[in-house]
Amino acid sequence: MIKILFFALFIKPIVFIVLGLNLQGYKQLPLKGPAVVAANHNSHLDVLVLMSLYPLKRLHSIRPVAAADYFFQNKLWTWIATRCIDIIPIKRSGQSVDTVLDACHQALESEQILILFPEGSRGQPEQMGEIKKGLFYLMQQHPQVPITPVFMRGLGKALPRGEALFVPFNCDVIIGEPLALSTNSSEFVQRLRAVFEDLSKRCLGQGIV
Repeated sequence: MIKILFFALFIKPIVFIVLGLNLQGYKQLPLKGPAVVAANHNSHLDVLVLMSLYPLKRLHSIRPVAAADYFFQNKLWTWIATRCIDIIPIKRSGQSVDTVLDACHQALESEQILILFPEGSRGQPEQMGEIKKGLFYLMQQHPQVPITPVFMRGLGKALPRGEALFVPFNCDVIIGEPLALSTNSSEFVQRLRAVFEDLSKRCLGQGIV
């Protein structure tokens, strides 16, 4: 209930009224799990915007994957992350790949929808960082689960990394067709980056990758 109220009263009004969204490909957004939404990452707004695209009745099954070392810094962030956003916390160091992704495997087996950022962390505004191989390793155990790529532009300017001041800014959210998993990790990473580049060309403003 807290999660639904948080999005209904605060996040959705900001996303759909304050931000100007150019949304394309909405019909390709997966509404039932198991599924993975893989998006580029420039801002904390990325997660909130993607979750806002879902009907409130679907929010219980939407699980963003985020860094535990960031969101569990203090009690306020921990409360927001666990109660309002319901993240799957990932420890980015000191564990094997299988251990790190264990909660993600469980979520997919429970038919939830994961929101993942293959870059791993936020890049500079409108610049795309190196795509890591974590998504490939996760999906090796779930080859039939669809991966839906999403490219976003503008959110890095609305709330840049390291800034606390929100600036209304027209943003693009371009949802692509499901991406098949390759048998080779490097090939998959290259193909995912190419898909992001293609989606960026559909932005109203230039998508810099």
